[in-house]
Amino acid sequence: MIAKLKGLVDSIYEESAIIDVGGVGYLVFASSRTLSTLKKGEITSLFIETVVREDSISLFGFTDAFEKEWFLTLTKVQGVGAKVALSILSVLTPVQLAAAVSAQDKNLFLRASGVGPKLAARLVTELKGKIVTPQTADVCLSDISNLAEPENTAVFAIQNAVLEDTVSALVNLGYQRTEAYQAASKAYASNQNVTLSELIRLALKEFTKKDM
Repeated sequence: MIAKLKGLVDSIYEESAIIDVGGVGYLVFASSRTLSTLKKGEITSLFIETVVREDSISLFGFTDAFEKEWFLTLTKVQGVGAKVALSILSVLTPVQLAAAVSAQDKNLFLRASGVGPKLAARLVTELKGKIVTPQTADVCLSDISNLAEPENTAVFAIQNAVLEDTVSALVNLGYQRTEAYQAASKAYASNQNVTLSELIRLALKEFTKKDM
């Protein structure tokens, strides 16, 4: 069973890519997000899920274990095959998926090709309590912000948790909580496409500015 592939990107198609490993080309199906990270002629490393059926053996590739885990979780829902799972992962990042399920927002799943109202409702129902979550430090804050809507309380809860983790880290370094919150908020306002660890570093830079 193939669990991971590292090789040269030979070709990239709409729903798949060919990865050359030691002269052998492996056809790997992937989400559009994963495919967008590949560059022809460059070395890549993908986590692989091997799906064996009576008439075929297919490889599905993922940029990280988190995306792969969501793929496996999605395909356990009735009516969601590998193709639909990849379609969902093409329009929603793993973090956005977690937020959508937590908020029970079925409309977000309707963005994916092959997902209708009934399947979207089944997804939020069956996935409730089965949310796959990453380490907080690996969360990209823009993934959360892109889903932010007034009624999406789960999204704001995640945002607040990330900011709170940043504030706590600054307090542990000896800063007052009020100034720590100000620094974290300013850093977050202008740098949403970062992870928690990067946000902490950017918040620390705020203390060197005269207008803090």
